[in-house]
Amino acid sequence: MASFLWNFFTHGVILPVMAVQDPFSKSSLFEQAVRRLVRPLVRALIAQGVTAPALYRIVKQTYVQVAEEELKDSATDSRISVMTGVHRRDVKEFRSLSRGEDKAVGQKVSILATVVGRWLSDKSFVDADENPAPLPRTAAEGASFDALVQSVSRDIRPRTVLDELERQKIVAVEDNMVTLLLEGLFGSADMDQKLHFFAHNVGDHMQAAVENLISEGAPHFERAVFYNYLSEASVAEIETEARRLSMDALQKVNALASARQDADKEDAAARHRFRFGHFFFKQDETGQAQGIHDEDA
Repeated sequence: MASFLWNFFTHGVILPVMAVQDPFSKSSLFEQAVRRLVRPLVRALIAQGVTAPALYRIVKQTYVQVAEEELKDSATDSRISVMTGVHRRDVKEFRSLSRGEDKAVGQKVSILATVVGRWLSDKSFVDADENPAPLPRTAAEGASFDALVQSVSRDIRPRTVLDELERQKIVAVEDNMVTLLLEGLFGSADMDQKLHFFAHNVGDHMQAAVENLISEGAPHFERAVFYNYLSEASVAEIETEARRLSMDALQKVNALASARQDADKEDAAARHRFRFGHFFFKQDETGQAQGIHDEDA
C-alpha cells in the first residue's frame, strides 16, 4: 500500500473554559493520537531515567506556561487553574520559575551550525559544483578555514571551532587542509547538542502539526511518503536515495536562506524564523524500530 500523506486537519473547536469536558471521554481517536505521540517520548524518558511522577510535574508546569501565554494580560492563578486543572498552589509555584534554556549549549550549536551553513552556501567557500570546498586552515589571502570562522564571528578562535568540529567528526584535517564531511552532519557526537536538536526539531514539527490541527488558517507544509511490505534491501536503497535528495534540498534551502539573511540585515522587520528538515524512519514487521534519521539545516 502506498500513500502521499498530508495533514488534513485544518480546524478545531474552542469551547468556553467552564464547559470543557475531558476530550478522551468523547473521542477515542484523539486519545489514540496522543498515545502514539507519547509512546516514543516515553522510550526517551525511560532511557534518560525520568520517572512518571517527574514527567507529570513537567506536564503540569507546561500546562501552566501555555495557559499563561494563551491568556496573556488576563492570566491569573485562578483562571489558569480553572483552564488547566492544575491546583492553584502549583500554578503559583510554576509561574515563579525561570524558563531559561541553557544558553551555553544554544550558543555553541549556533556558532557551529552557522560556520557549517556558510561553508555550504557562501560562494567564497564552495567549488565549481557548489559543494563545500576543502579549505587550507590558514591563508594570507583568499578562502581559508580561519577566514570562514572569522566571517561568522571574531569573538571566537578559529582553532576552537576547528577542534570541536574535528572532535565531532564533522571535518577532517590532513596536510593543513580542512574538509567538511557531509555524512558527519547527520548527527552530533554530543548528548547536549543531540538534546538541543531533539527539542527544537521535534518541537517545531509538532508545533506545525498542532497549528494544522487546530487552526483555520493556511496549513504549514507537512508531507510524508510511506510504503510497507518492502524487503530490508529495498528500504536501504530507498533510504540512500532519500538521504541524497534530502541533503541536496537542505543545501539549496540553506543557500537561499543565507542570501536572504544577508539581504535583510538592515530591515528592522526582519524578526522571523523558519526551520526546514527531513526525516527517514524505518521499521520491521515485528514493530521493532531500526532507527530514525534526522537532518538539520
